[in-house]
Parts: sequence; C-alpha cells; structure tokens
Amino acid sequence: MLCELSQNICAKCHRTTGNTQFAASRAKTGNCEYGRSGVDLCMKKRWLKWLRLTTLLAGAALLLSACGRADLSALNPQGAVAKEQLNLMKISISIMTLVVVVVFLIAIYVLFRFRRRPGNDGIPVQVEGNHKLEIVWTVIPLILLVILGVPTVQTVFAQAQDHSKDENAVIVKVTAHQYWWEFEYPEEGIVTAQELVVPVDSRIVIEAKTADVLHSFWIPALAGKIDTNPAGNVNRMFFDTPDKTGIFLGKCAELCGPSHALMDFKVKVVDDESYANWLAAMKAPAVLPEDPAIADAFQKKCLSCHAVGELGGPVYPNLTGIGDRETVAGILVNTDNPQYRNEGSVYENIYRWLEDPQKIKPGNAMPKVELTQEELEGISRYLADYKLNYESEELKNNDATSDKEERQ
Repeated sequence: MLCELSQNICAKCHRTTGNTQFAASRAKTGNCEYGRSGVDLCMKKRWLKWLRLTTLLAGAALLLSACGRADLSALNPQGAVAKEQLNLMKISISIMTLVVVVVFLIAIYVLFRFRRRPGNDGIPVQVEGNHKLEIVWTVIPLILLVILGVPTVQTVFAQAQDHSKDENAVIVKVTAHQYWWEFEYPEEGIVTAQELVVPVDSRIVIEAKTADVLHSFWIPALAGKIDTNPAGNVNRMFFDTPDKTGIFLGKCAELCGPSHALMDFKVKVVDDESYANWLAAMKAPAVLPEDPAIADAFQKKCLSCHAVGELGGPVYPNLTGIGDRETVAGILVNTDNPQYRNEGSVYENIYRWLEDPQKIKPGNAMPKVELTQEELEGISRYLADYKLNYESEELKNNDATSDKEERQ
C-alpha cells in the first residue's frame, strides 16, 4: 500500500479526469498511465524539478555575487553613518539566520523522529497544550525583537537629528531633475551639477527636493537614501565624509522615468586644500571661447539654459569646470585609457552628448541643438578644456578608487 503522500502526488499529476478520488485510487493500485511504477516516476519528476530550480538559483546567486563596485556598496561603508547602518544590517541578518536555522533543525528533527513507520497504522498520542513550550516560543521572539529594536531606534533617532545649525557643517541643497542632480552651496553662493565636491572628515548636511517627479538621493558607501518629494517638500539628512579622499557613486533610488538607471552622480571627497581651491575656482569669472564665432554660438545656443561662472541661465546643469569632472551627463566616463573601449575622453564624450543627447539618456529634457560641424567641434573642445585645476599634489597622487578603474 502506498503512503498518503504518494497518493496525493499522483492525484495531482493524474487529475485529468476531474475526479480526485479516482486518480488517487489509480495511484494506490499503481494502475496509472506510467505503469506500475507510476508513483515513483511522479515523485522522481517532482524532485528533479525542484533540484533543477535550486541548482539554477544557486548558480545565479554565485554569479551575481561577483557583481559589485567598491564605490557603490552599502557593505563597504566609508563613513560613520554608513557604518552604523551596516551594523544594523548585520544584527538583523544574524537574527534572521539564527531563527531560520533553528526552525529548520526542529522541522527536520520532527520529520524524522515522528514519521510514520511501516506497520504503524495507529493514531499517534494526541498532545494538547504545553505551557512551558508556549512561554518559550513567546518569550524568545520578544527577546529577539528587543535585541533588534533597541539599536534600530537609537540609530534612527540619532540619524534624524538636524545638523544644519552646526558651525562646521557643509550645507548642500540638492535638487533632483529628470535625469540629473543640481548641488547648491548656499553659504558659498555656488551652484554645480552631477558632481558633489566635499572636504574630508566633515559633516555634510543635505536638504533635498525635486523639480519634477519623485526621486531618491542615495550614496550607498557613505549614507542611506532620502526621497525628494514633489509639492515643494524639503527632506533633510546628513552624512560624515571619511578621513581620506575618494570618489563614490550616487544613484537615484526611485523609479522616475525611462532613464532612471542612468541618473548617476559622483561624490568627490577631497583634501581641505583642494576644496578651498575648488571654491575659489568656482567663483572666478567665466572665460568664453577665444574664437568669436564659437563664442557667439555658445552664448546664443547654450547659455540660454546652461551657465558658466556668472554667465548664462540656471535652467539646466551648470557647466563650470565640466572638463574636470569624472563623467559627462553622469554616465559617460572620461578617460583616455584605450583599455576602456566603451568610454572616451572628455572631448569625445561631450561631442557625443551634444550630437544626440536623447541617444545617450532617453527622455531627458535637453533637445538636439542644431549646430554646424565647426560649432559642434568648437564648443566640445571649449568645454573639454574648461578645467578648474583645483587638485592639490596630495589629491593627484591619491590612490583612491575611481570609476575609471571600475568600468571597462
């Protein structure tokens, strides 16, 4: 006689007649379309299906575990805030792992210890109620909740404090646009885009809002994320920069349109000397192209929306010092290294962007500007050479991880 489990499996496989009892009866007698060993075949097929699925998932997990970036990982914290958040993740994962292991061990023990054995057709002893067991499985979850809840509440309240009045804090107003980021330093009277430059070992206070739809400001290696909500709401957060220089990748963490995945920005942590040089260079008067024809085209076709120095409009990204930036449009990595075949020099990337911005970042607000070949080349060269040259010797010699070393 076959066990009930086998009957149920076969009944599920052979339910073509619409009569479950009939299907179970056929399985019980071994009289199914697979022959006398029908039950074994059904069970084997079922186990093979799950084995294939488990193997596929395990292989995918192993493959994806190799995908990652040092500058885009909450598991590689580079600041105090990020380290506190990682500690919370470690605590919660440890508790969940402990619970899963204990529950599975108990389930496996019960499965083998109290399984039905051949010849044992009697009804097991019925047990109802166990006060000690009920107390144990009530108290233990409460203890685990306290272990997880206390540090979580402490961290949440600590990271929700307003540090905008701190004397030494750097205040940055962040405005999210489809699909770029604007950074304003109100105490310095500076506006830039796509690259957040901050000094080492400092507290950075972020005041985030959006100019259009819902976005989310996120720097995984330095801090958590904060939403930029429509209707004029301003959300605040802070993070502490590490005591060493480096470049970290920021992302939009809220689906905001077709180019959401391309809405990247950089956080550039520089030494104090470089930061002071950068502030001074950003405030310096703008220099237009030397060629009068290129200068005229740039003023008429670019400065109506963009700005360089004190010139131009504030509608779209500020282009001051764009030649120094790590990327063009947040995603075209600037490098002259031939190893990175998918990237290009600053000039090449600016040229590609001006030639067809919609091809690079679909759905962005910049239209294709009608430029002659001479204007396209001249403006691209002018912007590529527009550098602030603010980096100190210490920063130039720094071995911090950059996006150029990460991407191919």
